[in-house]
Amino acid sequence: MEALFIYIAKSTGLIVMFFCVYHFLLRKETFFNTNRWFLLAGLGTSALLPLLVYTKTILVNPTPVSNFVLPQVPLSQTTPKEVFVINWNYILLAIYGLGFLILLIKFALDFYSLQSVLKGKKVHQQADFKFIDTNENIAPFSYFEYIVYNSSMYTPSELENIIEHEKVHSDQNHTADILIARIFCLLFWFNPVIWLYKKAIAQNLEFIADKEAAKKLSDKRAYQYTLLKITTHESCIAITNHFYQSLIKKRIVMLNKNQSKKRNLWKYYLVIPALVAFVLLFQVKTIAQEKHQIQKEKADEIKSLDVYKISKTSTDSDLKDIKQKLKTNHNIDFETSEIKRNASSQLTSIKIDIKNGKQQSQSIQTGGNKAIKDFGVIVKTDQNGSKTVGFQTSNETANSQIAPEDKLDVQTSQNSKVIKNVKTNHYTVTSCDASAAGDNTNTSVKANTDLSVNETENIVKVKINANPKPIIVINGKFADPDINIEDINPTKISTITIKKGIEAEAKYGETGNHPVIEVVTKVAIGKYEFEPLQGKIVKSSGTQKTFSLTN
Repeated sequence: MEALFIYIAKSTGLIVMFFCVYHFLLRKETFFNTNRWFLLAGLGTSALLPLLVYTKTILVNPTPVSNFVLPQVPLSQTTPKEVFVINWNYILLAIYGLGFLILLIKFALDFYSLQSVLKGKKVHQQADFKFIDTNENIAPFSYFEYIVYNSSMYTPSELENIIEHEKVHSDQNHTADILIARIFCLLFWFNPVIWLYKKAIAQNLEFIADKEAAKKLSDKRAYQYTLLKITTHESCIAITNHFYQSLIKKRIVMLNKNQSKKRNLWKYYLVIPALVAFVLLFQVKTIAQEKHQIQKEKADEIKSLDVYKISKTSTDSDLKDIKQKLKTNHNIDFETSEIKRNASSQLTSIKIDIKNGKQQSQSIQTGGNKAIKDFGVIVKTDQNGSKTVGFQTSNETANSQIAPEDKLDVQTSQNSKVIKNVKTNHYTVTSCDASAAGDNTNTSVKANTDLSVNETENIVKVKINANPKPIIVINGKFADPDINIEDINPTKISTITIKKGIEAEAKYGETGNHPVIEVVTKVAIGKYEFEPLQGKIVKSSGTQKTFSLTN
């Protein structure tokens, strides 16, 4: 209902604006036809422009959600008394509806009066006009192609003047203008300006008919005397173009006025800046949208997804073929180095560097005595043609989107060297294999600024600099908020997965606004989903921590 009132207020304001421009600048000009279309354009603009809204979207940072507790309010033992409140919206709507109904009935009665005049009368067809000579004492009028008059009340010369005048009304469909003005009076009956607007339209139509009829008549003075004579007829039908109109003096003045100069046409353009100001002030709707929501929407607009798989059985020819396809199809540089194979010709070590245009280069390196695990180079093409390249190191299907996720295997091996450095959109992850079997383990680590891995007494120490603080999920369950990731024994870990952004939100909802660290252990590790290091006291500054997590 509030939207209805706002629409009415905007339409009313536009009607007032157009009428003021006409009344103060245009009504004394002799551009009668231009004035006609200006007034009609004002009505159309006032009806349609408030419905057109331009939406402007601005990006904002996500608002942090803080936990709060509602204060406890003691319940009252007594039931409060209901207070009667007047709804003024319904009262205003009822008043508006009542006025509309009264005018609608008046409109229907006018049509009924018109039909009673036209019904059963003898019609004389001449070209596109239908003439009806009636015996009733009414002013001559036209209604579309019908022209009605009482010939017994006028001399032949006067009747000729009247008919020429009404022909102009009929030929230019002035009845449509009158009906449109009446409809707007129904809708905006409470606005006094709309009634003046309707009068201005009717008066301007008379100016047009007087001007055109006078061109076809030989005696212009006789036409003006006819105007004066017919002022005595007061009976007329409201929804028609009738020859009698009030303000005959103005019609005679405009009939004898010199043609306005064309340079005065500039006055019509004054309404344009007013309309522009109206749109900028009232028709522009600003919507704030969080940046991560935009990223999620863009992620849904994937045009194609290509995966180039690299396995332990990939030959030099296969790698060369991948390089050629990436360059030809996507203009992506693909380079391999440090390739080693075992006795079975299986890849045991390889380093791959990829670069997409001006984007930062990415690399992945793995090495050891065992054959490498399968991974791939994945290229995502958006609807706008932009390409994103990355590594797929998990067992996800090729149909999945590129997610800011890397799955890291934590294994126990002897005398092995495994280096994996994977850069994603949100994290750079480096992992290594750790051995709990003895002191013969030789582990080498590549460190970076985002996540570092160090060896301290066969214990992997991981430090993740992330803000906001990540949420820990162990074996598919959310860990207790007070649990520290420092207390998880690395020898019990099977895999660690880091998720952030779209993938995290898709899986965990609003919780996914934080980074999510998923830990899968080799065995169940207790009631609270963690197991502290046996025989070791964990301190915030100690060197024996399994993991160290900071905000």
